[in-house]
Amino acid sequence: MHLSSVIIGPVVTEKSERNKALGVYTIRVGPHATKIDVKNALRKYFDVEAASVRVLRTRPKVRSGPKGEQIEKRHRSKRMIIRLTKKSKALDLTKFQTS
Repeated sequence: MHLSSVIIGPVVTEKSERNKALGVYTIRVGPHATKIDVKNALRKYFDVEAASVRVLRTRPKVRSGPKGEQIEKRHRSKRMIIRLTKKSKALDLTKFQTS
């Protein structure tokens, strides 16, 4: 997987914003991204070092609609929870630089 398509964007929730003070960030990633891909992308594009990476996959929620149609209420997504090292700087996802 190409490293520029690994990280899609940040997850903005109350819990993720609270965890930023502790050096823990939640990001949305591509469906085929691995922990190693995420660590390499963070090192290459954001110049930060990840101490640990955890994976969170959300399954889609589907219900039956009229005439037997399937209605998807929650889409499939994949997120990674990243803890940065103590000596690493803060992660700023708005400063995406390709070099």
